[in-house]
Amino acid sequence: MIISEVKKELTDHIIPFWNGLRDDENGGFYGYMGYDLTLDKKADKGVILHSRILWFYSNAYLTLKDETLLDYAKHAYKFIKDNCVDYEKGGVYWMMNYKGEPVDDMKHTYNIAFAIYALSCYYRASGDKDALALAYKLFNDIEENTLDEYGYREAFDREWNLVSNDALSENGLQADKTMNAILHLIEAYTELYLADKNEKVAERLKFQLGQMRDIVYTPETNALKVFFDTKFNLVGDIHSYGHDIEATWLMDRACDVLGDEKLKKEFAAMDLKISNNIYNIALEDGALNNERENDKIDRKRVWWVQAESVVGFINAYRHSGDKKFLEAARSVWEYIKSDIIDKREGSEWYSEVSFEHKPHDFKEIVGPWKCPYHNGRMCMEVISGGVDF
Repeated sequence: MIISEVKKELTDHIIPFWNGLRDDENGGFYGYMGYDLTLDKKADKGVILHSRILWFYSNAYLTLKDETLLDYAKHAYKFIKDNCVDYEKGGVYWMMNYKGEPVDDMKHTYNIAFAIYALSCYYRASGDKDALALAYKLFNDIEENTLDEYGYREAFDREWNLVSNDALSENGLQADKTMNAILHLIEAYTELYLADKNEKVAERLKFQLGQMRDIVYTPETNALKVFFDTKFNLVGDIHSYGHDIEATWLMDRACDVLGDEKLKKEFAAMDLKISNNIYNIALEDGALNNERENDKIDRKRVWWVQAESVVGFINAYRHSGDKKFLEAARSVWEYIKSDIIDKREGSEWYSEVSFEHKPHDFKEIVGPWKCPYHNGRMCMEVISGGVDF
């Protein structure tokens, strides 16, 4: 059954792998391991990576109740608190060197959101009120520095002057605002609201959900737009399959945590339409394709896209009772077991695999974006969700 399988993957493979990346000399966790499994102990340490690691260990402790996990969470928390937060100018840095010194002091709304997400979960796991206070400091930094008349701006220098949003722009396009940033603000504010039930957080979370519903979602196609200019005019023609299926369950979770029955009903219906669309157009040979740009389908299989699709399809089953979604979740999990999980000793999951089942040897095993958040979270959501098949 799937729960026992993913629990074993979490406890016997993912957690031990990341335990081995703990840096007790310079703090935090090592920042890079190549495809050849060579660990670079002097690689830069991404702040997104460390926030995701902090969330991972905190939520793993809440799920498994293993005290050693809380120790790893505390280790990640200390690195973020002592090294990654800009206490003078606000926000968090983008990148640290291996010693924990800033090497890129860009401020990014997406990055700060992940720090809030992690700190809020760590507070729920540890009860450390300083972590919650820091999450609120970063919440206020976002609310005071990033908003314009249309929504949340994203990329800034250390002084909060706008800079080019290269970090979240892709495919040769330049975006001022992105669906990705709004989605992960929703994720972060959901976790902060769950931790403390603050009404200001709830108000801003409802605003973000409204933007996803009214601006990002396209009723005619049941898909989410990806890139925008600052006034939310569409930039490019891209459909990100992984973000769509990830968004369905994260938006449903936000509504559940808020306890707003009207929103829960409204978003459940919208998210089920999105899930059906992804099921129909993106699921091929048991796994999820990556994206569509104009009329071209990118069929590579990305680790996080597969992980999120398992959670998203199970969520769609809960809302519909349609067993095709359980079958889809099972097929993707079987694909993960056969193609995405790296069977080599000392490795974890491949970053990418071609449609022809060949791992991309130019993609790292650990890096600024390659982390235990998507795959670890998939395992924990399945364990906690109670749907076994």
